[in-house]
Amino acid sequence: MIQLEQVSKEYRMGSETIYALRNVNLRINAGEYIAIIGPSGSGKSTLMNIIGCLDNTSRGRYRLSGNAVAGLSGDRLAEVRNATIGFVFQTFNLLPRLNARENVELPLVYAGVGKAERRMRSHAMLTRVGLSDRMLHKPNELSGGQRQRVAIARALATDPAVLLADEPTGALDTHTGREIMGLLEDLNSEGTTLILVTHDPELAERARRMIRLRDGEIIHEETH
Repeated sequence: MIQLEQVSKEYRMGSETIYALRNVNLRINAGEYIAIIGPSGSGKSTLMNIIGCLDNTSRGRYRLSGNAVAGLSGDRLAEVRNATIGFVFQTFNLLPRLNARENVELPLVYAGVGKAERRMRSHAMLTRVGLSDRMLHKPNELSGGQRQRVAIARALATDPAVLLADEPTGALDTHTGREIMGLLEDLNSEGTTLILVTHDPELAERARRMIRLRDGEIIHEETH
């Protein structure tokens, strides 16, 4: 499903060149559960942004579901992101003025889905994550774990093939974090490709495959 070949990413900061990724080769099959781990500055976020079509490569090739990502227009990239990839972030990224149901419906609005269908899907996704009784609550009326569940429901609304989770338990207590990881792993067992980005070795070891980055390079890979 995901194939990176000799992918590098560089940034210019004045006269200095920052090498965020160096010749990364990575293949992720449909339905896999992998963790990308490394310290701050190792290239984790850059790799996630490239996989999620939020950033372009400087060199190398990235193919998603067999299609070359390089050269796609901004509109087409947005369509690919919306249809194929769901994002779950540490900070939830919910809009405070919207209730849970309206937050979940946002990607469906961008996808041009009609109101009745949006309402049906948002109800189904919030029920799936255990929030059928919190649909009309705004983010500030929800606990951290409930807000992350809303974010997961929003990520699932477009039925994505890939779920990218960037430190999804970083803002949660240990018990709630375990609940959220259990939910994500249940989704993976149902066929969703799960890519976890973390600096936490305990979380990374839950994945079936762990990719370790340092200084923009893959230095180790192991299967559990």
